[in-house]
Amino acid sequence: MKKWIKVLTTGILATVLLVSLSACGSSDSVKGSDKDTIVMYQIGDKPKEFDTLLAKANKVIEKETGAKLDMRFISWGDYDKKMSVMVSSGENYDIAFANNYVINAQKGAYADLTELLPKYAKEAYDQLDPAYIKGNTVNGKLYAMPVNGNVFAQQVLTFNKQYLDKYNLDVSNVNTYADLEPLLAVIKKNEKNVMPLAAGQGFKVEAQLEYPIENGMPFAVDLKGDTTKIVNQFDTTELRDNLRAMHKLYKKGYIAQDAATNTTEYPLDGGTWFARQETQGPYDYGDTLLTQVAGQELVSRPITTPMKTNAQAQMANFVVSSNSKNKEKAVEVLGVLNSNPEVLNTLVYGEEGKNWEKTDNDHAKLLDGYKANNHLSAWNTGNNKILYPTANITEDMIKTRDDSIKAAKQSPLLGFNLNTDAVKTELSNIANVMNQYIDGLNTGTLDPDKAIPEMNKKLEKAGYEKVRKELQKQYDAFLKENK
Repeated sequence: MKKWIKVLTTGILATVLLVSLSACGSSDSVKGSDKDTIVMYQIGDKPKEFDTLLAKANKVIEKETGAKLDMRFISWGDYDKKMSVMVSSGENYDIAFANNYVINAQKGAYADLTELLPKYAKEAYDQLDPAYIKGNTVNGKLYAMPVNGNVFAQQVLTFNKQYLDKYNLDVSNVNTYADLEPLLAVIKKNEKNVMPLAAGQGFKVEAQLEYPIENGMPFAVDLKGDTTKIVNQFDTTELRDNLRAMHKLYKKGYIAQDAATNTTEYPLDGGTWFARQETQGPYDYGDTLLTQVAGQELVSRPITTPMKTNAQAQMANFVVSSNSKNKEKAVEVLGVLNSNPEVLNTLVYGEEGKNWEKTDNDHAKLLDGYKANNHLSAWNTGNNKILYPTANITEDMIKTRDDSIKAAKQSPLLGFNLNTDAVKTELSNIANVMNQYIDGLNTGTLDPDKAIPEMNKKLEKAGYEKVRKELQKQYDAFLKENK
């Protein structure tokens, strides 16, 4: 679910280079924790009734670890900046939701958990898919306790079923962006207040590609081509064709004409959109969870292959500060969060008996008290494997989930992390160029056949080839070590 996948950065550059910020830019002073209290920073808004939930959880946490958890919240919009300030200033905390994970790990901001996790959080550590370990290993060391959840994912096009039914539309043959055109035409003609394709700033056109940095930078491995080579994804046939298709949809008015700068949200539970792009993984149980969150039936079609990637492995990492005075105790607390069903189900579902009740077959039946703003999200809290599935999840669906995790392929880039020391200036220059084109290309606003050649010329001047060669050199070494 894309609702579970938020972008922590304010621009492409922020995911490549850690922004250097001084502590004087923050009005919040982080107080270090004492030995009996573990301070944890979580991303997002504090849920209603959270203090009650944490008090219940702390009864178990204190019993098992001798410490209590102090969970503090920083909003999505402020998290990246505030955590960057804390990292650059060396302020003290114990646990945090990781941002710029690889860069900060390379800079020594996070504690080395390679030996601590198996020792102090063994039960949770042992349940992790190996892809989580490989995808979070930086220079041979593990710096994160990843949330065990959607270890693989694929991109899907999702449709609001009320409009499929109303106009008797068939999506069974929708496999690409181009296939959307006749469906969007029906919606534009008949539903004047509905956006045919919900796309705006930050939207990314997908293809069978994997990225050594992130998908806004012009470096990729073409999964349909030579997977040992780093290429410019904007020169690959599939992505170019998809960008052309988006431009055609844009010209026909099926996408907002200000999409490249538009930050308008199209609520999942509303009727203001017909089609959108989402991300799904095994714990979404197809469209089951998406439909549950939307409160209306949604139908999706896959447009990429399921893949275990660095992005998924690093989707929700919790790290321990290298400045923490309580590293072992912090890992113990992470261990409880990720291994104790009573603690995790309380935090994720809310108060038992009010928000939900446990069924005889260890499922969670949601009650009227279950609301979106009175509990934490599963994807960025703890081990999804110990969460009780909701009552509509069958044993067959659980088996399919587990089988699909075992069967999913690993990206050839899984475990590869670029050391940027030799190319920081060039990466900054390239990011500046990409910021001029990325939203225009992905929303269909720009004609790719005109914009990409122009962009590529600017990229060459920005030092593109130097970065590509450095990437290729490091990738070659990675592939040789991981034969």
